[in-house]
Amino acid sequence: MKNRRALIRSPLEWQMASAPVPHPVIPALAERGGTQLRTPRPVVLVDTREQNPFDFSRFEGWFAGIERKALKVGDYSVTGLEDVCVVERKDLPDLIHSLNAERPVFVNRLRLMSRYPHRLLVVTAALSQVKSPYRHGGGDPNRITQSLIAMLAGLQVPFLCTETHELGEELVASYLYQVHLYNWLETNDHGRFLTDNDL
Repeated sequence: MKNRRALIRSPLEWQMASAPVPHPVIPALAERGGTQLRTPRPVVLVDTREQNPFDFSRFEGWFAGIERKALKVGDYSVTGLEDVCVVERKDLPDLIHSLNAERPVFVNRLRLMSRYPHRLLVVTAALSQVKSPYRHGGGDPNRITQSLIAMLAGLQVPFLCTETHELGEELVASYLYQVHLYNWLETNDHGRFLTDNDL
């Protein structure tokens, strides 16, 4: 019997492109009745204690500025929304350390984050790396992964894993921009959606 060639490759064989497409000019636009709303650009806040901060300079069209400021919780926020929006960033070694040696401190920080309406943990490592054996030991990949899931289910703090630091920058920049945009729309009586009959 002759083997047939599959017309469409299995999704299990797909791989991420080695070079993701460049970021958009603006992450999201707000329209009403087909007309674009003129919305202000936010100012991104970067915590002064952040060791390896994201560099948002390539998103200059998205933001009115970038300021360093001591934040109560987390590493990133938006001016005027510091009490409702918080983003915490961890690279893999820091995540492992935080969920092992510094666990009580980190869990307390997550509890504080859970009080914010807009909260996000960004891990600048692929989920497959989080779940794989660590080069220098220091942690059980299953324990770290299950801690992330417990954080999501128990504290309702969502997390994103990104393959690179640069991709993490873009996702956090977009998240902060859109939290600001939705807040501006709601505050200015435009409703909590970007375009009619859409998100």
